[in-house]
Amino acid sequence: MRIRRTLFLMAALLLWAGCPGGGEEMVDGVRIVSEPQVSVDLPDILERGRLIALTGYSANGYFLYKGQPLGFEYELLERLAEHLGVALEIRVVADMDEILNRLNEGEGDLVAHGLTVTRRRTRRVRFTDPHNFIRQMLVQRLPDGWRDMKRHEIDDSLITNPVHLINRTVHVRRQSAYYSRLVNLSEEIGGPISIVTVPGDVTTEMLIGQVAAGEIDLTVADENIALINRAYYDNIDVRTPISLPQRIAWAVRNNSPELADAINAWLHDIKLEPTYNVLYARYFKDKRFFRRRLDSEYFSISGDKLSPWDSLIQVHADSLDWDWKLLAAMIFQESRFDPRARSWIGARGLMQLMPRTGREFGAANLIDPAQNLRAGRRFLQWLQDYWRAIEDPIERIKFVLASYNTGQGHVADARRLAEKFGADPDRWEGNVATYLLKKSLPEFYNDPVVEFGYCRGEEPVQYVEEILERYRHYAAVIN
Repeated sequence: MRIRRTLFLMAALLLWAGCPGGGEEMVDGVRIVSEPQVSVDLPDILERGRLIALTGYSANGYFLYKGQPLGFEYELLERLAEHLGVALEIRVVADMDEILNRLNEGEGDLVAHGLTVTRRRTRRVRFTDPHNFIRQMLVQRLPDGWRDMKRHEIDDSLITNPVHLINRTVHVRRQSAYYSRLVNLSEEIGGPISIVTVPGDVTTEMLIGQVAAGEIDLTVADENIALINRAYYDNIDVRTPISLPQRIAWAVRNNSPELADAINAWLHDIKLEPTYNVLYARYFKDKRFFRRRLDSEYFSISGDKLSPWDSLIQVHADSLDWDWKLLAAMIFQESRFDPRARSWIGARGLMQLMPRTGREFGAANLIDPAQNLRAGRRFLQWLQDYWRAIEDPIERIKFVLASYNTGQGHVADARRLAEKFGADPDRWEGNVATYLLKKSLPEFYNDPVVEFGYCRGEEPVQYVEEILERYRHYAAVIN
């Protein structure tokens, strides 16, 4: 028995040693997860039906504008997910110093944030083929009174040679490629650079804004980010490079070679089309669009609103016991927050109510946002009461949303079909949603348990999916 116990313990130790879970260490007080803690590759992602992308929240890569998720990285990811035939899930990492750790810990399948490829990072993750080559640029403030100065006078007051960074203070994130570049540059120029590190949730754009405001003297940014911000902050200079062109790429775990190969093949193809260059120009060269975003209170980087109707939406969401961002996501789906929106079948206003439904729930003027929202909320409350038999509140919301789109009768038909064919009538995905899709087929809409006949189920199923996906964006970004 003693021998058997010993052999069992040895086998357990060998099994533990062969499993993911090691590879975490502290380097200069910073937590580093250097090895994958999970084993997930392309076949697993395809089976799951969902690609999970980790990204940062930034003015160019991923943000919300007038209620719509946008950004260079985001739009590329949408196209990648469509190419792979899976849904896309975005997970925002607030602390960018942690993003590679989160990847190796299995919180996402890839990092899509325009990382600089460095030797240190290549030991931790597998980079895709580079999709750009960018220099790092010094960001500094122009001298006071620069508008009245001549060009050579301005240049004489600026750092135009990296050697002049000796004994100067530069603010960057600790785990950024800027930090390691400044450390190496200090060795190259033979003198100290005072590097002040900022928390991982401080973005490059924030630091550029601090330079422009006079709160700090110097920072570093990738050239494309520096140049587009120069279009907004006219008192900064971004002409001094501190590096040669460096590779910019996405990253996957070292044990995800098939995913890396698939991304590389897709990148190769998309860069042969106009798509990549059009997206790049939109987010890094269109100065007018950039300035318009930054000046808007509906830009999630500089503003704090989704729509002009946020306060009204919050009041009605409270009455429903919903997160107001969920109701906002639904209203965007219906009208894109346009109170004068009108559909081809005559639905009107923010919540796209038919005139008869509006009158039934107390709205005489559907163009009036207050009346429209009040009537829409009352209709939603009626649907919640109708589906009170669905005990799980999250599942109930899905039934309510589908009913708002296509009518509770069709959803009740799908629920009866689900129960008849052995599915769970109280669960949406893979159960009632499946049979709502089947209601477009004669053998199902002619079934004896069906009372409301044919339904083009794809529309309400997609309606629910898109609202919940948009809600995830809102919840990740808007406090």
